[in-house]
Amino acid sequence: MTEVVPSPDTAVIISARDEGERIAATVTAARELPGVDLVVVVDDGSADQTGRLARAAGATVVRHSRNRGKAAAMETGAEAVRLLEEGRSDPEGRPSHRHLLFLDGDLAETALAAAPLITPVRTGEADMTIAIFANRVKLGGHGIVVKLAKEGIKRATGWDATQPLNGQRCLTRSAFEAARPLAHGFGVETGLTIDLLRRGFRVVEVEVEMAHRATGTDWRSQLHRAKQLRDVSRALASREPTVTKALDSLKPK
Repeated sequence: MTEVVPSPDTAVIISARDEGERIAATVTAARELPGVDLVVVVDDGSADQTGRLARAAGATVVRHSRNRGKAAAMETGAEAVRLLEEGRSDPEGRPSHRHLLFLDGDLAETALAAAPLITPVRTGEADMTIAIFANRVKLGGHGIVVKLAKEGIKRATGWDATQPLNGQRCLTRSAFEAARPLAHGFGVETGLTIDLLRRGFRVVEVEVEMAHRATGTDWRSQLHRAKQLRDVSRALASREPTVTKALDSLKPK
């Protein structure tokens, strides 16, 4: 039976910093996903050849002159897609927006396994999908940040996330816009999940055969985890009911 290839309806956005070793393979695999006709790489202040290699592999590249963090890179990528979509319309002449598939830059060839993340969004079964990696890499840390995010999401929404910090996600454009402004930095995934669930959007987890580079145990890895802990804590704190009410009271009437 011949597989039906969907019409182009999805853009891939890859936030990357110093991913020169894997970015070309990631872009190549992403471009082969059914229904994907646009791959945007946001080079978030890389010191290596990430941007050049991504462009050579066929991606549209947008560069931050300095590192601005994951959430800012996601926003930049989504805006780039919107600008490239100007004039795009459906058969009835209405503005047509691509679904947004966010992938990490270090997935390499396994990015091709992201197709199941798109399907529920494409068919209208979900507004956002979150990847569950079937083969989890052994991490150098102790899961403190994951536990914090998992418990915070459940406390805020009642939903029990399996891999709350997984950045491989597909969203409708309307869901993405509803979640803006995104939580800062590495708190973006936690904030996205809470904000969309609270607004009544449908969030579905999907198991995929993907893998990224494991986080090590050196000082750079420990600094990365410290930043994650800080950003996730901020995202959760700003979404606590008492904090939310206090912030609302400070807004101009």
